[in-house]
Amino acid sequence: MAMLEVKDLHTSFFTPAGEVKAVNGISFDLDSGKVLGIVGESGSGKSVTAYSILQILSHPGRIISGSIKFKGKELVGAGEEELHKIRGNKISIIFQDPMTSLNPVYTIGNQLTEAILLHTDRNKEQANARAVEMLELVGINEPEKRLRQYPYELSGGMRQRVMIAMALACEPDILIADEPTTALDVTIQAQILELMQDLQKKLGMAIIMITHDLGVIASLCDEVIVMYAGSVCERGTADEIFYHPAHEYTKGLMRSIPSIDDDEHERLVPITGTPIDLLNMPSGCPFAPRCDRAMKVCLTGRAKEVRVGSDHLSACWMNVKDGAERGVIQTDDDGNITAIDLEGNLDGTAEGGKAQ
Repeated sequence: MAMLEVKDLHTSFFTPAGEVKAVNGISFDLDSGKVLGIVGESGSGKSVTAYSILQILSHPGRIISGSIKFKGKELVGAGEEELHKIRGNKISIIFQDPMTSLNPVYTIGNQLTEAILLHTDRNKEQANARAVEMLELVGINEPEKRLRQYPYELSGGMRQRVMIAMALACEPDILIADEPTTALDVTIQAQILELMQDLQKKLGMAIIMITHDLGVIASLCDEVIVMYAGSVCERGTADEIFYHPAHEYTKGLMRSIPSIDDDEHERLVPITGTPIDLLNMPSGCPFAPRCDRAMKVCLTGRAKEVRVGSDHLSACWMNVKDGAERGVIQTDDDGNITAIDLEGNLDGTAEGGKAQ
């Protein structure tokens, strides 16, 4: 059994303008000791997924339906007392911006020891010693001095390390890292990622890495989920996603990455158009308005995930079309497209449209 199981999760924000469907049916499993990457542009639902797992959604957001199980225990609908035992203790999170996540009027020591006292049986002296130990673990020099300092006295990289120390202080089973390298220079980014890799190996914890930086995903993750408009459009191993992207959105992301092998005057190919309006979700594929290869069926129905490799699934009608051209697709009596496993590449069902 997976340590974390998320099934058909729907999370919405109810605003005066209407319902914003921020997370629209996402599902995934996370095994112990594994690193799962969730990638997508801003507004794709990455952070809302993380906040839904911890049940820390701000008003007016709430989980509409779905299941989130941690070690077999259902978190959706759980009481605050039960969630209190899990947050920061069993599942911790590193928030996007350490400057706004750290309280500016409390010292680093106050904020670190608060979490330790709250979730462990340590006394104040032991908590202080643990705080020093954690700051040393994340590579901060003069830890005793840092405990007496305020967040504004530390650099961005040091504040990020403090956030990591806070998240790891209680040795969680799962660490959710929400854009942990945002606004950091490249050198500090590399140090933070190397630190997280080392700690993950030492502590054996699972990590959910949320980012829009594909370079971070490539260097750290075992499995990758690509999100667009609150839905999963593609999932697979890091190698499959980077070397054999199957969804048109993923291909667009890959084309927009500069390469050292490209000619210095060669222009990047951006994804045209603007992100979908989550207040008015289309009945078809949410990426269709921006897709150069969109077909009629893309505008009327959503494709379910079909297998395009042994560890690689994609929810794109182009994969269904490719299967049809290779003779691994059939249609039912109603004309709905069904992907069948004849060559070991495609299986599952794609619904919402008829064969074109």
